[in-house]
Amino acid sequence: MTEVVACIDVSVRRGDRMLLDSVSWNVSDDERWVVMGPNGAGKTTLMQVISTRMFPTRGSVRILGEELGSFDLAELRPLIGWASSALANDIPPAESVANVVLTGAWAVTGRWRERYERIDDDRTAALLTAWGIEHLASRTFGTLSEGERKRTLIARALMANPELLILDEPGAGLDLGGREDLVERLRLLACDPRAPAQVLVTHHVEEIPSGFTHALLIRDGRVVAQGPFASTMTQEALSECFGLSIQLTRIGDRLAAQRSG
Repeated sequence: MTEVVACIDVSVRRGDRMLLDSVSWNVSDDERWVVMGPNGAGKTTLMQVISTRMFPTRGSVRILGEELGSFDLAELRPLIGWASSALANDIPPAESVANVVLTGAWAVTGRWRERYERIDDDRTAALLTAWGIEHLASRTFGTLSEGERKRTLIARALMANPELLILDEPGAGLDLGGREDLVERLRLLACDPRAPAQVLVTHHVEEIPSGFTHALLIRDGRVVAQGPFASTMTQEALSECFGLSIQLTRIGDRLAAQRSG
């Protein structure tokens, strides 16, 4: 196993508010992590830290063996695949879907003066096919449905063959069919031994594909529980994390949750 992420006593403060409070967390290259917690728990802040888009107020962070703050971000960011609705807001609406994926090779949004080779075009075509959006290649990003956008952003995040893939609420806003299609594609990715380390942020256990190995539960910026999936994603831990009594049900290789009592 190779260390991909190491957060040691990480805190992020903004004014009087502590967004993250003494979070320590490690991710190895063969692990697939689910991160859960209520709104405002600090999930997105933590993702911004490990994607090198935010620096902690206190503590240390190593990404792919490099100490955050001691390396050129432009060199490291292509090795971190990041799919988030925040990123979608930065993509020009008139950019073609093919170019949205292609520019992931340089971790930039919008074609500019970058130079691409035939191998980049081939990989773009392969990713468009793998994520079921090859028929959208010439469509503009701004005309896509929510599900099509999510798949485009994940294909883009994989473009540079990253060593870490961060998926920040990829199922948000999807209808039932779109969610189930996405969960199955994420299952295949999670089960692929050649795939990078993965971190999936979600609000709903129903969106967790099989194949995920670990879980991190946070509340009010603090870790409630973390570790192997089966021993961490429990009724007791989820109830503590969300502040109400939760009943978990297993349906095949997936989970469902509802309030108990």
